[in-house]
Amino acid sequence: MKRIIYIFTIILAAACTDMRSSNPYEESLNVLTVTAQYPEGYEGFDLEGSSAIVEDMNTGNRYSALTDAAGCFSLSLPNGIYRINVSGRFDKDVFNGAADKVVVSGSDVTLNLPLSYSRAGSIVIKEIYCGGCKMLPQEGNYQGDQYFILHNNDYNVQYLDSLCFGTLSPNNATGTNPWVSKDEATGETIFPDFLPVIQAVWQMPGDGDDFPLQPGEDAVICLRGAIDHTLQYPLSVNLNKPDYFVCYNITYFWNTMYHPAPGDLISQDRIADVVIKTGQANAYTLSISSPTLVIWKAEGMTMHEFVNAPGNVIPVPGSNVDDVVTIPMDWVYDAVEVFDGRSANNSKRLPPAVDAGYIMQTDIYLGRSLMRHVDENASAAAGYEVLADTNNSLNDFYETEKQSLHE
Repeated sequence: MKRIIYIFTIILAAACTDMRSSNPYEESLNVLTVTAQYPEGYEGFDLEGSSAIVEDMNTGNRYSALTDAAGCFSLSLPNGIYRINVSGRFDKDVFNGAADKVVVSGSDVTLNLPLSYSRAGSIVIKEIYCGGCKMLPQEGNYQGDQYFILHNNDYNVQYLDSLCFGTLSPNNATGTNPWVSKDEATGETIFPDFLPVIQAVWQMPGDGDDFPLQPGEDAVICLRGAIDHTLQYPLSVNLNKPDYFVCYNITYFWNTMYHPAPGDLISQDRIADVVIKTGQANAYTLSISSPTLVIWKAEGMTMHEFVNAPGNVIPVPGSNVDDVVTIPMDWVYDAVEVFDGRSANNSKRLPPAVDAGYIMQTDIYLGRSLMRHVDENASAAAGYEVLADTNNSLNDFYETEKQSLHE
């Protein structure tokens, strides 16, 4: 997803066609009517058939609809506080809109939802395994085996060389987010014009063309422990494979519980580089319950040059020990927002132009993983695996019962 244009204003609007269906409890319901609006310069795209998901933020109940030719949809809803997502895609052009904390209470509500524009990514995040597993046959929980998988979703060869990745502040979706604010008049969430990457920036090895990724091909990145974890914990995964990439740097992250020496099958030229460490932790960790994961490449300069330039590394508000790297959003290839299914108090960290939705991880320490859907029609046409990519994790991802690397 590149060359991002995004707009976050939510404006009260005139209603469109009321699609309220016959309902015996109709008197206790209110109609939410939403009109999706394309950003300036993209008004010619067909609005009909964009998918909409409305979620009750307290109960988790979800309601779905499709927009009509005017870009409208209406749903009859009980009183509540709702999160709204609208997504549409035309070839590589992706449009997303999101609104949080929309109150429906005692009367009908109408609003305009501006859509943001982005491009579908070439390299995308295919899977995130962060939640850990049980230590069976021993007692306890295990989280030393985190990994994620990248996928070439394009018809051209892509190169992993110098691809960067990291996670955002705050680490958890339930944490206090010092980077966003709320417009009291409109209720809109205002995001910064950068992504605040915390803990560290990792960069893949290579000089430009050392690590090609063929169309439909995957690459595994071990965030913790590039060893065979199944030798001790059978419900875990074997991350000691010769073609896997590894996060390992004992200078910055010396906790050997989470970062043991890579296994004997790991190639030394596949160890990722720490461009900068911005926190105090002795182990690099993705949140086990609700991380964000972002991948990008620096443009016009190297990543090392960027972090050394004034103003690109700034403190976390209210902290005197943690900094973030301010990643430009038009550098982003892909990003995924994960919510904690055990809590009703999740908040977005990624703006709609980057990821309009989220994937819910229902629980931790169960060996579950977060996987991107396969686009069966596009795969059949392309002759290789093409994954869903609407820049909206509500549409693109699902939770699996076990890790894809579990053997």
